[in-house]
Amino acid sequence: MHLLLIHGGHGGGRTAAMVTAVVEGIEEAADELDCRVKSALDAGVEDLLWAQGLLIGTPEHFGYMSGAVKDFMDRTYYPVEGRVEGLPYALFVSAGNDGTGAVNSIERIALGFRWKRVAEPLIVRGDLKPEDLQRCRELGQTFAAGLAYGVF
Repeated sequence: MHLLLIHGGHGGGRTAAMVTAVVEGIEEAADELDCRVKSALDAGVEDLLWAQGLLIGTPEHFGYMSGAVKDFMDRTYYPVEGRVEGLPYALFVSAGNDGTGAVNSIERIALGFRWKRVAEPLIVRGDLKPEDLQRCRELGQTFAAGLAYGVF
């Protein structure tokens, strides 16, 4: 199975720490998964067509998703139109405010792609605490196991 994790944000920030924790969870849950972790600016059409599951990590910027994640969606939408319907996805957000604007903006675009949300969005507000990183690991574990065992 193929899992693509794309992320926005800057190296060394809260979103990067969340990505690391999600990947740890993926690695703990399913050895048979091939996981690509890419900056949203570096991911493209071929990555999305390869994927059988998608995780999206983004910081909240001005109540919206990161520009990198929006750029990924803009660049891939028309080239993959009708070819990724039903793709299971989940979302995690590092929020300075409440995170709902970032979630809502991604979910609206995901409807256009016709992806299938398989987990509630994980929003971490403010500084990361150990329990937040554990929730990220659990998201990675749950998503990977669900994908590997055909639940999604």
